[in-house]
Amino acid sequence: MTEKMNALVQLHEGYAGTQTGPDISDLSPFLAYRQVVIPAPAKGQALVKVDMAAVNPSDIHFIKGEYGQPRVLGSPAGFEGVGEVVSGDTPLVGQRVSFFASGSGAWAEYALADASNLVPCRPDLSDVDAAGQLVNPLTAIAMIDLVKDSGAESFILNAAGSQLGKLLIALGRDEGIKPIAVVRRSEQTAVLKTLGAAEVIVSTEPDAMALVRPMMKALKPRVLLDAVGDQFTADMFFAMPNNARWVNYGKLSADAPALGQLAQLIFQNKRIEGFWLSRWMKEVDPARIPQAFVTIQDRFVTQKWVTDVAGIVPLSKAMDALAGVLAKPDGKAFIDPRQ
Repeated sequence: MTEKMNALVQLHEGYAGTQTGPDISDLSPFLAYRQVVIPAPAKGQALVKVDMAAVNPSDIHFIKGEYGQPRVLGSPAGFEGVGEVVSGDTPLVGQRVSFFASGSGAWAEYALADASNLVPCRPDLSDVDAAGQLVNPLTAIAMIDLVKDSGAESFILNAAGSQLGKLLIALGRDEGIKPIAVVRRSEQTAVLKTLGAAEVIVSTEPDAMALVRPMMKALKPRVLLDAVGDQFTADMFFAMPNNARWVNYGKLSADAPALGQLAQLIFQNKRIEGFWLSRWMKEVDPARIPQAFVTIQDRFVTQKWVTDVAGIVPLSKAMDALAGVLAKPDGKAFIDPRQ
């Protein structure tokens, strides 16, 4: 093992105090492609030789200083990936694992991870499925558990054409819960209905809210899974039945919605709350997480879930090529540190 590695390192520290969303056209204000020292694992950590790293909206928020964790100047970025454990405080040395990066990120040839969070991968699980099986699939499992606990027979999700949205729709279908999908582009309707969406709402159409109200009466969704945080989302929530929960887990919109009917929180027992996967993992029954990964890997291998790949970018070319892949309307971006 050489002492240096190539990585996309952060150019800033702490928080930026902005909220501009996960769109990015130029990485150079936030990252640089550099050689840095390969990190050494401490007690409870593992060093992973990265085969593939995922790029999520949370990653973009993070490098821009808009996420719930502070940036570390000079440290590699990237939250999740897959690779081989090469050393550390773990019996999994030599095994292929999915991991959450901790202390030194996944957009690099090597990454650090907490040994307790390593997820051994089935040999028939592809690199792209393994690299992205933590953030989105585990969130989908957690959110469907939340919907099931509510006792509702349907739920609403926006940004439904995203990778997470498609996972949620397919999982809801298989659990017998009707997904109501909200998108901005009408051309996504047919695909989402094929996946199992009971209804698809195109929020940009002028009569969208007029279509929402009868759906609420017919399907009675109790949970709104929100990655957008815009005015249309707020309007949908206030059109939902009593005891509805608005669960926000992202902010794709830079606009702040007006909450014009707050009395519903009092008199209709409605709730607005946040979801963060890291917190859920600490609060849930510890047995649920390994159970979830058995389900996740099985769903990918059996093609019940499919990773839509927008592009795989070599680490050495990511500074120039990644933004173009992220700009594609559908599919997920990945970084390959082996190239």
